[in-house]
Amino acid sequence: MESRRLKHASLTLLILVSSSYGGHIGTASTLKMDQALLEFHNQLREEVQVYYTSDYCYECVYQHLATVKPRNQNASAIISTKFTLTVQVESQTRNESLCRWSQTYEEGGHYSIWIQMLEATSDPSCTHTVDKSPNNIYLPLLAAALQLAMIALLFVVVPYIYRRRHTSKYIKIICCPQYSVDNVTHAGETAQNTSKAKPVRLLSLDTFRGFALTVMVFVNYGGGGYWFFEHAPWNGLTVGDLVMPWFVFVIGTSVVLAFASMQRRGVSRLQLLRKITWRTAVLLMLGFCFINYSPRDGRLSWSWLRIPGVLQRLGFTYFVLSLLQTFWGQKEIPLRADPWWKPAQDVVLYWPQWLIIILLETLWLCITLLMPVPNCPTGYLGAGGIGDNGLYPNCTGGAAGHIDRWMFGDNMYRYPTCKELYHTTQPFDPEGLLGTINSIVMGFLGMQAGKIILFYKKKNVHILCRFVVWAVVLGISAAILSKCTRDGGFIPVNKNLWSLSFVMCMGCFSFLLLGGMYFVIDIKGWWGGQPFLYPGMNSIFVYVGHSLLGFYFPFSWEMHFLDSHWEQLFQSLWGTILWVLVAYLLYRKKFFLKI
Repeated sequence: MESRRLKHASLTLLILVSSSYGGHIGTASTLKMDQALLEFHNQLREEVQVYYTSDYCYECVYQHLATVKPRNQNASAIISTKFTLTVQVESQTRNESLCRWSQTYEEGGHYSIWIQMLEATSDPSCTHTVDKSPNNIYLPLLAAALQLAMIALLFVVVPYIYRRRHTSKYIKIICCPQYSVDNVTHAGETAQNTSKAKPVRLLSLDTFRGFALTVMVFVNYGGGGYWFFEHAPWNGLTVGDLVMPWFVFVIGTSVVLAFASMQRRGVSRLQLLRKITWRTAVLLMLGFCFINYSPRDGRLSWSWLRIPGVLQRLGFTYFVLSLLQTFWGQKEIPLRADPWWKPAQDVVLYWPQWLIIILLETLWLCITLLMPVPNCPTGYLGAGGIGDNGLYPNCTGGAAGHIDRWMFGDNMYRYPTCKELYHTTQPFDPEGLLGTINSIVMGFLGMQAGKIILFYKKKNVHILCRFVVWAVVLGISAAILSKCTRDGGFIPVNKNLWSLSFVMCMGCFSFLLLGGMYFVIDIKGWWGGQPFLYPGMNSIFVYVGHSLLGFYFPFSWEMHFLDSHWEQLFQSLWGTILWVLVAYLLYRKKFFLKI
């Protein structure tokens, strides 16, 4: 997986600069996905330098883009169209800025910038012209959305037609005497009795898990090459940043519901501990031995093998949450006469768990904001590199990055999302040690959702209201911490660091999404959760399978059309749909991989 990410990063470098004097060097065939061609025409009598910075890069140092010779010479540069760029033209002799502008260039476009002197004021100016119209990068998304909408419509219409045909039997009872009402009623009672014998699953939870997993597969397969489907370079939030915290939230909810069921069946605490330890060990080994290493990476070497990872993070989070529920989880609601704290009984009764979570979060805040890091400011949360005016190039991740580099050395992720934009040189692992604390907090919020479902069973209005209250509280808290900005908050929303504002923001989204699915699926029955239900009930198989086999045919292939998003988006969707189809076939065969 790392080799593929390295390849993908090399194909989408922020700026690929080339220079030519006296003519164009770029043609349409040289431009690839998310690239545009700029040509600077210098009509001045002095040489100028062109610099740029990305508006998504926080307080980043301007980088050199091109040198343009005087007297009608020109220079060309291939630039990235992912983010808005601020371009500045400076005079080499006068050491001053001649003009500056910010613009979002579009994929495949050819642009000319004429650097000339205004006749009226004798001041230099930079004039833009479009030599070739850019591509519409959203057209592939629109086509894919229409096709997926048609498929979704089939999932709704086909079951509806099936139900209509099924109810025709009851209509024939009225019209045709040979049909017996007693027989149909008896059949219905038999079906009802058999359904009662089976344990009732919370379909919305399986659907939520499957939805998060499906989006995760799509993102890991490249997300069509769109930057907003990938992970954010540092601060901020994209679609790619949503899926893992959703999955952690579902783990917390599942722990509460599953342990409550096992405790009702009389499973002892020792048996629970054995199950917890075994499952955690399997998740850790799967992540370390299979997910972090692929035969495509070459011969296995301890010098570069990554120790942290996604499954390692999930396994350890599951272990801690399970211990909290095993030792400090209530088996039943105490029968008391309306105590004053009844509106908050799902919180008060679990005060030891809350105390541990508050202590863990206090530990995260103290280490993150107060721990001294060599040659870095205390409490630094930036990406380092050329960010923050280039003052802290080796401080990527602050205390979190420092702890991981001290613990793991080179055995950690070497291609962080900030490497391309911030030009960082230090390794940083998004599944590092310090972020695991807030991963546990995220899972604990999921546990709170599970407690609400248990405490207010068959009181759907109470469940939905409490979900909304939690979403509002967490959303307001995230807004205060981040000041509703990407980079200017007290604690910015950051998935790499799993910052406190990120956890609260994702907790808000999780409560809203689970509540919405619970209302539509489990209360109203308007939707059965298909097709996300199928990967949600075989999540381990789909995740491990797509990680091991996802970069082989038929899930992916070597692409030939690299100048647009069409083939990349088709490949990402194709691989994702195949895994959903595999999960559906396993569902039909009643095969569910469990640990």
